[in-house]
Amino acid sequence: MTTTPLLEGKVAFITGGASGMGRACALTFAADGARVVVVDLNEKGLEETVALVEAQGGEAASIVCDVSSEESVKAAIDFTIERFGRLDGAVNSAGIDSKMHPFAEIPTDEWNRNLGVNLTGLAFCVRYEIERMLEVGGGSIVNIASVAGLIGVPGMADYTAAKHGVVGLTKAAAADYARQNVRINVICPGVIATAMMAEHFQASPELEAVYRKSNPMHRWGTPEEIADAAAWLLSARSSYVTAQAIAVDGGANSTGGY
Repeated sequence: MTTTPLLEGKVAFITGGASGMGRACALTFAADGARVVVVDLNEKGLEETVALVEAQGGEAASIVCDVSSEESVKAAIDFTIERFGRLDGAVNSAGIDSKMHPFAEIPTDEWNRNLGVNLTGLAFCVRYEIERMLEVGGGSIVNIASVAGLIGVPGMADYTAAKHGVVGLTKAAAADYARQNVRINVICPGVIATAMMAEHFQASPELEAVYRKSNPMHRWGTPEEIADAAAWLLSARSSYVTAQAIAVDGGANSTGGY
């Protein structure tokens, strides 16, 4: 019996596609039959992602995009339509980390930058993704937040506020468009083995041992594990799933860990 690939015939738009979870999503979705557009500020990383997709027999395109700019986001979505003719799925994984500060000591420019990229930038993406999905009768959007969107993380109030905002935005927007067949969910990863997380622990090495010990599985997740969850959410196999915040964290959230 021949099995149809999970995302056969779909076109997927992926932010943060130059590395980490975004790159893993591109490779996984292409292997599952989708054509993918990856966007990021890192042009070299985008070229590498496209080459990796093509090397495994997939079809991909890329465009440099600053998600904190509404005009840049709109241009990237328009590029997707020009290249592949439609938009069926999206993963919004672009984001930045936070420096460690007690809340009252967070510089205003750091606060504004974190929310500008991690929340407002994601909102721009969701807005224009919805518009294009409505043109083809629906679609599925997966936002990437963090376990920090479900709990409070000391020393990272700006990041935590942004990720809680992503969870709330996801639920509200999903309710707005459920009857129009646009599903919107959010994945809340725990600690995932990415370059950004490695930099975070390099700045705060004592946290690495604490977080690892507090995780029930005593290991970090991989970008591919996030991509697998996102692929399911983009597929018809999750057709009755919307407005959900799904922790992919090795059980850390169950114990109040990260």
